[in-house]
Amino acid sequence: MSIGFIGGSGIYEALPLHDTRTVEVETPFGEPSAPLEIGTFGDTGREVVFLPRHGPNHELSPTDLPYRANIHALKQQGVEYVLASNAVGSLQERLPPETLVIPDQIYDRTKRRPLSFFGDGIVVHQSFADPYSPELSAHLAESARAATDADVEEGGTYVCIEGPQFATQAESQYYRDQGWEIIGMTTIPEAKLAREAEIAYATIAGVTDYGVWRGKNEDRLDEVLEHAANNEAAIKATVEHAIREFPEEMTPAAHSALEGTINTPAEAVPDDVYDDVELLVGEYLDRPQSTLDDPQ
Repeated sequence: MSIGFIGGSGIYEALPLHDTRTVEVETPFGEPSAPLEIGTFGDTGREVVFLPRHGPNHELSPTDLPYRANIHALKQQGVEYVLASNAVGSLQERLPPETLVIPDQIYDRTKRRPLSFFGDGIVVHQSFADPYSPELSAHLAESARAATDADVEEGGTYVCIEGPQFATQAESQYYRDQGWEIIGMTTIPEAKLAREAEIAYATIAGVTDYGVWRGKNEDRLDEVLEHAANNEAAIKATVEHAIREFPEEMTPAAHSALEGTINTPAEAVPDDVYDDVELLVGEYLDRPQSTLDDPQ
């Protein structure tokens, strides 16, 4: 079993691993945010693959992140579970900075990002009613309570905006009025792509500030960065506990999420399209015979 850890804002270094190696990966969707750091976690024997979402120096903005390359690179390394972290704003008074939230829903407000590995020759319609793996999310919440002194909120809606600008007051107030919990910029399309790759995915979100619904506009980035740095230790402690105590009997539905969802017959998928997604669909579609191989 390989476990992936995608580090968000404030987390640019891997967990304490041994026998580490750095792997540069090529994917049909370009290069990932950074080379993968792969190693063994403690005495568990579990392989962990670490990827800093924004690059080692936070040089990639939320809109421009190579989400497809990141998830495909983890899939290439045999990752079956992804634990992600996100820096988020709070939409509710009860969730002050440095609260840890394990969301179970998403409201997508992004506009410019490729949301799927598929299309342009292969059509796939998957269920996304439960965007995070319930089993993995529950384990992550349990780990947060066991490993940290932070306040932990289990469940809630993550509003994902395009960015890189923060929300307007009108937008922030609207999301708050819906009863949603947190706002950020990176869980979409990451969660959707993980589902398409049949990887169980859950995230731990560290609250960095209140949204502008509360009225503060000045020095917001400084506040965000300060609380993101303070959240780093709690998030890493949570993820370390989650890996150390990972249940062997977990059988998430995400691991067979493509079954019965591919609408296009194998023979109708162009060769170049199939080549790009073979790692994902090869179990379900036999490779179509290329016309280039036709002796006629």
